[in-house]
Amino acid sequence: MAAGSGALKDATAIVGIGQTPFAKRLPEDERTLACRAVLAALDDAGIAPGEVDALASYTMEETDEVELAKACGFGDLTFFSKVGFGGGGSCATVAHLAAAITAGQASVGVAWRSRKRGSGPRPWTNTTVQLPTPAQWTRPFGLLRPADEIAMLTRRYLHEYGATRDHLFNVALACRNRANQNPAAIMYDRPLTREMYMSSRWISEPLCLFDNCLETDGALACVVVSAERARDCRRRPVYVHSAAQSLPAQHHGMVNYWNDDPLTGPAWSAARHLWKHSDLTPEDVDVAQIYDAFTPLVLLSLEGYGFCGRGEGGAFTEGGALETGGLLPLNTSGGGLSEAYVHGFNLINEGVRQLRGTSTAQVPGASACLVTAGEGVPTSALLLRS
Repeated sequence: MAAGSGALKDATAIVGIGQTPFAKRLPEDERTLACRAVLAALDDAGIAPGEVDALASYTMEETDEVELAKACGFGDLTFFSKVGFGGGGSCATVAHLAAAITAGQASVGVAWRSRKRGSGPRPWTNTTVQLPTPAQWTRPFGLLRPADEIAMLTRRYLHEYGATRDHLFNVALACRNRANQNPAAIMYDRPLTREMYMSSRWISEPLCLFDNCLETDGALACVVVSAERARDCRRRPVYVHSAAQSLPAQHHGMVNYWNDDPLTGPAWSAARHLWKHSDLTPEDVDVAQIYDAFTPLVLLSLEGYGFCGRGEGGAFTEGGALETGGLLPLNTSGGGLSEAYVHGFNLINEGVRQLRGTSTAQVPGASACLVTAGEGVPTSALLLRS
């Protein structure tokens, strides 16, 4: 195919998904959790571990390829990669496998993420790596955590566009309502009300407790094969229709100070590439799994991926638009805010369930699902179709 002709379009499919339980604290170590998720995904696909010849995960993943391959009994690996960063890397792990399989470098790929964020250390608590050169201009002045950095962008967004905390609540509520339907979600039996939201403590003003993702132990994985092979697998294939990564010019993670417009983040450039290589448009998307480490990231992503115009993300959430039956049902397993936070990988698995028709909050007739990775950081996205 000629360059730019969309060689990846529908060439591969996700045929297996797996996950461990999610909890604030799990007894197993990260490697054990990774193996359990991977083996569950392979079993879901009906593929033997010895057939796996490609792996992809995040640079922040602590379980390396050698450990996983030995413990799970993989065959010879002919492709393995790690995508930079954390939350921005989720969708790109699948994209890397899709590219490798399409190029003939591998035939059965596994992407995974295993994490003990609930019971383990927070990345920003490691003071020995706190001051890379750009951070010397922010962290000594109090922007220590991702929540502090996103709070700055949120304050600017609220000021410029007139969005309110009610709009952020709409995001938190939609995710919580879907988690209340999902027995695997940490917040399954914990409903959220506006009063609870508005009276909760600040984490980094204007972000309150319920604007922030969960702290979770758990692991997830998925299996990617060619579209041809997918037809013979155990489960209904979910095709990788389009994929994108984005690190915009002059980008600076989270705070985005060096861009001409800090509120035009990586989602905008990822979206241009994603839609360019797709037969679909935002209007064709039936359900979305949008990265939600913080509620305002959803507003920025709604705009970046073309569901509404600049500054209209807040208004888009009104009238139950993100709920089941709304304009764009969102994060139907509960997302990072209310199901589990494992650097966004649960959004991929839920996208697969929606297109299989097996979600706990199923959107009737869903045939196209957008999955996004972290906004505000170098990011990635997938457009999945049934």
